[in-house]
This record gives sequence, C-alpha cells and structure tokens, in this order.
Amino acid sequence: MINFTVGPVQSEDSVRAIGAEQVPYFRTAEFSEIMKENEKLMLEFTNAGENARTVFITGSGTASMEAVVMNTFDENDNVLVIVGGGFGQRFSQICDIHDIKHTDINLEFGKALTYDELYQYDNKGYTGLVVNIHETSTGVHYDLDMLGEFCKKNGMFFVVDAISSFLADEIDLAKNNVDVMITGSQKALACPPGISVIVLSEKAVKRVEGNNVKSMYFDLKSALSNGERGQTPFTPAVSILRQINKRLKNIKENGGVDSERAKIAALAEDFRNRIKDLPLEIVSNSLSNAVTPLAPKGASANDIFLILKDEYNIWVCPNGGELKDKVFRVGHIGALTIEDNETLVNALKDLEKRGILF
Repeated sequence: MINFTVGPVQSEDSVRAIGAEQVPYFRTAEFSEIMKENEKLMLEFTNAGENARTVFITGSGTASMEAVVMNTFDENDNVLVIVGGGFGQRFSQICDIHDIKHTDINLEFGKALTYDELYQYDNKGYTGLVVNIHETSTGVHYDLDMLGEFCKKNGMFFVVDAISSFLADEIDLAKNNVDVMITGSQKALACPPGISVIVLSEKAVKRVEGNNVKSMYFDLKSALSNGERGQTPFTPAVSILRQINKRLKNIKENGGVDSERAKIAALAEDFRNRIKDLPLEIVSNSLSNAVTPLAPKGASANDIFLILKDEYNIWVCPNGGELKDKVFRVGHIGALTIEDNETLVNALKDLEKRGILF
C-alpha cells in the first residue's frame, strides 16, 4: 500500500526499525538524554525562544488540545475560537466542557478567515485566540502572520494547533507571537500515532505554573517538572519517543526544518500540477503544503477512496459526516516520493477512463 493520508503516514526505514526493537526500560539516564534531545530539537525547529519548553503527552492530538485549554485558560478568560471544520469545532467543545468563556468565528466550508472577518473582534476584550492553523478536515490553511499580529495588537494569548501543519508549513513561534504550538507524532513527524507534542513559550510556561488544574494526567506543571530531568510523570510511549528522536535527528542532518518543508512543498506542487486536467476540484482557497482537498465531479469521494484502497493498493484520506461523499484528501507528508505521485495520478487517470471520474 502507498499511504497518501494525513496520518498515520509512511515512515522512513530507520524510524520503522526502532519500532521492531524490544522496548527498553525508561527510568534511566540514557532515556533522559533522548528526551532532552527531543525537547531541544523541537524548540530549535519552532524558534520558540529563551526559556521555552516542550512537553510530550502520551495521547492523541486531542489530548494535548484539551491539556492546553485546561492549563492555559481559566474562568477569567474570554477566548476566540476559529471554527472552519471538525477540528476547530473540537476546540469549541473542549472550551464548553471546561467552562471557558468563548466565541466561535464560524467560517464557510473551504474558506479562509479574512482580515475583515477577524477584525470585527478587534478591541472587544478577548484574552485568547485558539486556531487549528491547518483545518485538516477541509484542507484550509489560515494566515498565521495575520493572526499573530491580531493577537499581539490585542494582548491575546495565542494557541496554535499545528498538528498537520508542523514541518509542512512555516511556523515560527517568536515571529508569529505564538504562545503554544501543538503537533502530533503521526503527521509530518512521520512516526506512529500515540504521542502529541506541546511547545510552550516562556509566557506560556509562566501561565501554566500559575494555573490550578484539577487533573492528574493533564497537569502540565507536573510534566514540566519531570521534563527537567528528561522524564515524564507517567509511563510514556517509549518506542515512539525513540522514533521521534531518530526522525528529528534525521531532519537536522538533512538540512533542518527548511529543507524538510521544501521537500513537502515540492511534493504538493508536483501533485497539484499533475491533476490539472482531471475532473477534480481543489476545494480550498488557502492551501497547506500538507494536503490537497479534492471534490470529484460526478462521483462519490468515498467511492473513490474505497476503489483506490481495494483495487489499486493506495490509501487517500476520506472524510466523514456531510463531507463523506463530497471531498477526499491527498496528503503530501511522510516518506513519499515523486514516483508515488505518479502512481496515484495514473490510478486517478484510470478511474477517469473507466468512467468513475467524469
């Protein structure tokens, strides 16, 4: 199978090999060094600034989304949540669960947030802004520069879920005034699912340390304290953290984050150029390098997903809910090549010849 989903994605052989090894005991100096190196490289790749920290949560991206809301906001906050799809809606639901006062900025399907839409909320007393910078369900990538400037102007605490965008699109915490960034092991980090990563600016660390969280597992103060010695409060997904270490070092050795992002951007551009004459519409007006969202003309998106899987040994990314038959997504992250793009596009051309795409 060739995997064009947006997570879990294909891993490099050197990363996969670690998953086949016996899981080592982790309360050791050796594992602590691995964790300290993971933290150092994550801070370097995000330009998080002095006294920033990284926390590794054994849990999916949603676990870190909830942990961040719990640890950085309280009853005194009034938060803007950008809702352009299922993942933005998830942040809204988390705020509801934890009684965080919030206002949703609801966007039309496939449309990016505009300056005029955002600045309706200028000088309105909001204390924070939360965004899935790449709304993976629709493929929309929001303007990080615009959002960062808005938060700076309004003195707002800025939380960015970059779960599918980190390494695929530029994100610079210092430049973009980002206080918290979230990502996950199974996206462009190209490791198995099971670890989510939270990068906290110095400002965010201070906010966490001053907040009283009624949780054992999601208390980030405990995670930060244990991280000082290169450990986690509870048993982590040891093998995945070792795989992340290998992957981060590979990125560093191969030119760093800019080189990795350029590789992903080239794959995305190549694929989009190859499908220009196919009966497929790119449905977003603001694209991430991570994924191309496609609406087939005259066919069910879910049928195409199933046919590619069952007859061509190719996974693309389906959608659920009301988008199930409207949009499928092609990812460009993970261990993919230009030759893999050719294989997928040839399969799509074959579907056109068969009258499935028309």
